[in-house]
Amino acid sequence: MIFIVILASVLIAGVTIYQYKEQAEDYHKEYLQRKEDQLNAQIDYILKNTTWEVKTENLRYILEYKQAIYEASDVLDINFNVYDLNGNLIISSKPRIENPTDDYILNDTIINGLASSATKRYVEKTKAAGDRFQSSYSYILDLKFKPIGILKIPYYEDDTFNNNELKEFLLRLAAVYVLLLVLAVMLAYIISKYITRSLKAISEKLYQTRLSKQNQKIFLDDPSEEIGALVDAYNGMIDELENSALLLAKSEREQAWREMAKQVAHEIKNPLTPMRLSVQSFERKFDPSDENAKSKLEEFSKTLIQQIDTMSNIASAFGSFANMPAQQNETLNVIEVVRLSVEIFNEDYIRFIADEKEIIAKLDRTQLIRVITNLVKNATQAIPEDREPKIVVNVYSEKENVKISVADNGIGIAEENQEKIFEPKFTTKSSGMGLGLGMVKNIVETYNGHICLSSVLGKGTVFTVSFPKFKAPSE
Repeated sequence: MIFIVILASVLIAGVTIYQYKEQAEDYHKEYLQRKEDQLNAQIDYILKNTTWEVKTENLRYILEYKQAIYEASDVLDINFNVYDLNGNLIISSKPRIENPTDDYILNDTIINGLASSATKRYVEKTKAAGDRFQSSYSYILDLKFKPIGILKIPYYEDDTFNNNELKEFLLRLAAVYVLLLVLAVMLAYIISKYITRSLKAISEKLYQTRLSKQNQKIFLDDPSEEIGALVDAYNGMIDELENSALLLAKSEREQAWREMAKQVAHEIKNPLTPMRLSVQSFERKFDPSDENAKSKLEEFSKTLIQQIDTMSNIASAFGSFANMPAQQNETLNVIEVVRLSVEIFNEDYIRFIADEKEIIAKLDRTQLIRVITNLVKNATQAIPEDREPKIVVNVYSEKENVKISVADNGIGIAEENQEKIFEPKFTTKSSGMGLGLGMVKNIVETYNGHICLSSVLGKGTVFTVSFPKFKAPSE
C-alpha cells in the first residue's frame, strides 16, 4: 500500500510536469501565431490604403507613413523587423542602438527555410543565458500575393507564471500525498496487525521449537481456514518431531556406546599384541636347562603381569568411565604436537595459530593427540552444510598454564545443554558434539588440567583446554 502511494505520487508529479511543459509550448506557439496574424493583418490594411506603388523599394515609406506600423506595434505589444527579399533590414520597431548586429541581415538558412516552407512561414528557436526565444518569419505580400518583403517577429518565452503555477500545484499535490502516505501507513499497520495476529503466534512457536525439549502445540480460537490448516500442519510436525527426537536419541545413544566400545577394544588390543609376542618368543627360546632360566621366567612373568594390569585398568576405566590409563608422561613441546594433530585433517579451513615456538608440558603424547583430534572432529561436525566452515586452533601461554582453544563457526550449543555436554551418557546432539567430550574431559583432568566452553547459539563455539606448564627442578 505504501509503495503504491509513493509510486502514484511520483507518476502523477511526472505527468503534471510534462503536461505543464506541453501546455506552455502550445501557449507560446499559439500566442506567437496570433500576434503574427494580427500584425500581418495591419500590414495588409496599410498596403491596401497606400498611394505608393506597392513594391520592395517603397516598403519602408509605405509602412512608416504617419507611423502606422509603429502604432500597430504598440497596440499589439510586439516588436518586429522588416527585411527585403535578400534579408537586408529595412525597418525595425527597436531603436538601432538596441538592435544586435545579427538583426541587420538574415542568414541564408532562414531565407532558404522560408522559401522551402509549404506554409511560407519559418520559426527559429534559440536559447540565450538560460532563456528561450522564438522568431517567426513570414512573407509580406503585395495586392497580387507576390512577396515583397520578410516580416520577423521576435518573441521571448516567459514561463515565470507557468513555473509558479506548477510549483504551487506540486506543493499542494505533495501535501495531499503526504496525508495519503500517513493514512496508508496507519491503515497498513492496522490491517497487518489484524491479518498477522495468528501468524505472529505461529511464528513465536516456531522460533521456540527445539529438538532437545518438549514443544507446545498451538491452539487458536476461531482461526481462518488458511491459518487453521497451517496450525494443524505445525501440530502434526510437533508430533513427528517428538517421535524423531526419541528415535534420534536412541540412535545417538547406541552410536555413542559403539564408539566407546571401539575405543576400549583398541586400548585392549594394545597390550594383547606385546603379550602374544612375548609368549611366542618365550615358547621358542626358553630352555629349562639354562642356568638363567629362573630369571628369564621371572622377567616373562613380570611382562605378562604388567600387560594384564594395563588391561585391568582399561576394563575398570570403561566400567566407571574414569580416567583412561596414561601410557606415559613425556616432556612435550605442546605447540609441535598440536600442530601435527591438526595437520592430520588436511583441510584448508582448519587454521593453526601459535605466537610462540615452544611451550613445554608433561603430558602423554597419544592422549594429547586424542584430545585435539576429538575437539577438531566435533567442531567439524558442528558446522552445517550450508555454511562455509572455519575452525581455528590456537596454542598460547597464560601465566603458569598452556592453553589450547578450538573455535568453530558452527550452530553453537544451547545454554541449557552446556552443563550436560561433558556427561558420559548425554545423547542429545543439538550442537554436533558426541560422547567423546566426556573422555576428553577425563583425559584433561588426569593431567590436572581444565576444559571449558563458550558458545553463541547459531554463531559458533570455543572449547578451551588448559594444562600446567612443565617446571624444571631448578625452578
